[in-house]
Amino acid sequence: MLDQLVETALRDNRDLRLAAARVDQFIGALTATGSQLYPQIGYGADATRVRASAVGQPPLPPGANPYFSLYNVSLGASWQTDLFGRVRRQTEAAQAQVYASEQGQRGVVLTLVAGVATSYIVLRSLDRQLEIAQATARNFEGTLRIFELRFQKGVIAKTELTQIRSQTQQARAAIPQFEQAIAAQENLLSILLGRAPGPVPRGKTIDQLLAPQIPGDLPASLLQRRPDILGAEQNLVAANANIGAARALYYPNLSLQAALATTATATGALFGGPAAAGLIGASLAGPVFTFGGIEGQVASAEAGERAALALYQQTILNALRETNDALSGSQKRAEEFSVQRERVLALREFARLSKLRFDKGVSGYLEVLVAENELFAAELASVSLQASRYAQIVNVYQAMGGGWVDVAAGMAPQPQGRPSAVQSQAFNAGFGKLGSAK
Repeated sequence: MLDQLVETALRDNRDLRLAAARVDQFIGALTATGSQLYPQIGYGADATRVRASAVGQPPLPPGANPYFSLYNVSLGASWQTDLFGRVRRQTEAAQAQVYASEQGQRGVVLTLVAGVATSYIVLRSLDRQLEIAQATARNFEGTLRIFELRFQKGVIAKTELTQIRSQTQQARAAIPQFEQAIAAQENLLSILLGRAPGPVPRGKTIDQLLAPQIPGDLPASLLQRRPDILGAEQNLVAANANIGAARALYYPNLSLQAALATTATATGALFGGPAAAGLIGASLAGPVFTFGGIEGQVASAEAGERAALALYQQTILNALRETNDALSGSQKRAEEFSVQRERVLALREFARLSKLRFDKGVSGYLEVLVAENELFAAELASVSLQASRYAQIVNVYQAMGGGWVDVAAGMAPQPQGRPSAVQSQAFNAGFGKLGSAK
């Protein structure tokens, strides 16, 4: 059932669709940036109806028709040669941003799968706690009926009846609390599943869940799978490429242009020899004095690169901290749950013996009351610790980058855009040289 819930969330969760759309945004930016490496070809056509002035210069001959049509067709091409690599650096930055956005999507997948698993574990623990509260309430209600009969016969005092009534009401009061918590947890899980709030199907009980074993010698290299680290690395690549793009502004731009055009007063004469015209040329432009304009862009890009490097390093440190916290928490929760489980067993025996002593008239009901109240609280705490133990194991997998994130990402909504072969060639021409921009 948990597998089915995860698959539903991967298919329908709105955050994943949003992440896929963001990837498409960066792919579109990459397409626009990479296109500057290649010639830009365009065309134009227009037709006009003209009335010439009869008294203009030169004047129309007598009897000439002042009305005529004018047709024009043109074809042009231009190419920015990118001699100093500015567009290539911009393309590198755009490609790195695409990769970073893809890692962002993988991060959403990882968070979503872990969130669904943890939420389902909490839901099953609440179900179990509700069962404990209901069973305890039924047990106390049976005891209360017996004590009411004893009080009517004058066997016990009213104080004892009042005690058991208070105990029964305490157990009854816990039932609505757990029912409300279950409804809220179902609503939360429904949102993760991408649907309106409502009931969530159940599978096996929390006691039937098996905790996987965590190896004791996990290598730190597993952190390289974490989407946040990979995304921060790509952001650093993009920031470094932006430095090269900014420094390229110091150098001139060489552009080549070519155009063909034809103009005639009749469509049949458009492509005749006298009507044709054309040009081919080149232009060179570069800065002389910018009064700090380019220097400011370079300084801004360098500061962005330093910030990206610091964020990358901080992301790694946070990953190490989260992993150590998750590993330590998993171990300590397992130890705590084991101790709590032993305490529950001891309290059950204490409650049984106290009830036996009361039935034989050796002790008062206060001893039974204390034992059963402690058992009730201990059973609820044991279930909470059991859920926390499983949640810590989920945290370990999430902190280590999730070994299943690639499989899960393949089940999630995919970006509609994909880099074309032209974009990939443009990127491969210069990408992968982290220090090349400098």
